[in-house]
Amino acid sequence: MTQPEGLLLVDKPRGWTSHDVVARARRALGRSVKVGHSGTLDPMATGLLILLIGRATKAAARYQALPKVYTGTIRFGVETDTGDLDGKVLKETPLPPALDEAGLRAAFARHLGDCDMPVPRYSAVKHQGKPLYKYARQGIEVPEKVRRSRIHEWTLSGWAAPEAAFRLRCGSGTYVRSLAILLGGEFGCGATLSTLRREEVGGFAVGSAVSIEKLDEAVRSPLPLKALEEPGA
Repeated sequence: MTQPEGLLLVDKPRGWTSHDVVARARRALGRSVKVGHSGTLDPMATGLLILLIGRATKAAARYQALPKVYTGTIRFGVETDTGDLDGKVLKETPLPPALDEAGLRAAFARHLGDCDMPVPRYSAVKHQGKPLYKYARQGIEVPEKVRRSRIHEWTLSGWAAPEAAFRLRCGSGTYVRSLAILLGGEFGCGATLSTLRREEVGGFAVGSAVSIEKLDEAVRSPLPLKALEEPGA
């Protein structure tokens, strides 16, 4: 019997790690079939996760490099140890008068283009072969890592204090939690990411993705290798 190979778009639910989704697919296919993904989504995030199956795993780097589109919300006046609401609250601060729609739009605009972004302490990026989140959980300090990224578009889609809703189109390696923390620092009140949804990866959209409930069946019929060209490429 021919083993499945190709690409599968999955709508990752909140609370699942990207590894959880890959493990679910591996169980459905059998351990002999390779399964990878195109870029980690944090447990608190939802949305598009591209699974690469069989020989398609060789294309992982290509799909990881594609630009992404996110929607989400940032909560101002709250700082957590993880940079999102899954973490422990460290500090709460009143919102300043300058924090309004005009101030937010101006702040978003200032960060368009290339930027050097600190990697969150709670992330899968490795230091000496070990993920940063493991050091953070043990209370061990490690040198801060910085990643260069590009913000193509960052727009405010709503403001209802203390939360700002946004749409972000960015390059690979962008940590949206870091952007939230950065904005909180600029306004002097702290901020944390409250929701995040990945809408697109390259030309692939979450509207074409399967739910986690349908993964076991769908993973046996992924998009064929000839369909691995990015839509519109």
